Amino acid sequence: MLNSTSDAQYMAAALALSERGRGRTGANPNVGCVIVKQGVIVGRGWTQPGGRPHAEEMALAQAGASAKGADIYVTMEPCAHESGRGPTCSNSIIDAKPKRVIVATLDADERTRRRGIDRLGDAGIPVSVGIRELQARRAMAGFLCRVEKERPFVTLKLAMSLDGCIAMADGSSQWITGEGARAHAHLERARSDAILVGAGTARMDRPGLDVRLDGLADRSPQSVVLGTDKDMPEHWLQIDEPAAIAGLADINWLLVEGGAKTAASFLAADLVDRLLLYRAPIIIGGGLPAIADIGLEKLGEAHGNWRRTDQRQLGQDMLEIYDRAA
Repeated sequence: MLNSTSDAQYMAAALALSERGRGRTGANPNVGCVIVKQGVIVGRGWTQPGGRPHAEEMALAQAGASAKGADIYVTMEPCAHESGRGPTCSNSIIDAKPKRVIVATLDADERTRRRGIDRLGDAGIPVSVGIRELQARRAMAGFLCRVEKERPFVTLKLAMSLDGCIAMADGSSQWITGEGARAHAHLERARSDAILVGAGTARMDRPGLDVRLDGLADRSPQSVVLGTDKDMPEHWLQIDEPAAIAGLADINWLLVEGGAKTAASFLAADLVDRLLLYRAPIIIGGGLPAIADIGLEKLGEAHGNWRRTDQRQLGQDMLEIYDRAA
């Protein structure tokens, strides 16, 4: 039997745990799981780096015998397909004998979709689906995008002046935004599997594309360049067109950082799912625009494509986050 208030609260805790794995789970979803018995959380888990152990496996190991008769909250349907990398979560849950299982959203992978909850139901374990489903789909959008659209979830990040410039006319751009905005941008890097820049930006700026935050240096993502350049470091991946991101293995979350032509090419190809706009309270005038021509023919075509989902002050700078409207 559902308790809408407490179930929503415990699922929120599972979703918070899922964020710990974002950008580190390879081809797997960043799932979160909590196990609750008599109002006490006895097990917590999130998908570990590389995809194993799964969130449920980690939480069950922590709960031990306390999982029997408990409520299990998991942000995505427990897996039901066999794998040589680890146990099937639906079977592990059945063995634990919980009272019920509460799932935020079904698995998009056809190997498991509905098979996990059906297996639990056949074992006599009550299952409910849909608690905080929208938030769960947002938290695991990288995996869902990979399965449903066969490409990574793409975030386009732009740091600009009030008049939409990313640099002076001579190309100098350090620093448009302040320390708070730059720290937040590095946090976004840490939550991504890969960062992409254009070949021109790579040649001019020679960016490190690493994470420069204390305690998160090991979260630096894979570097990718759009275009070819024989002088790129060997560990950088190179693609020749935006559509080629579909071939980037084990990358669910892609952060596109620039420059203007690269941003335009991804927008023109309709491959951007999320916008991060960092606006500094400065006016440059005559500087380099943040986005090049995207081929827009009618102004009306620009409306209705984006909806603002968050806005926050970062020191003197303003961050606006936009998601696709549809």
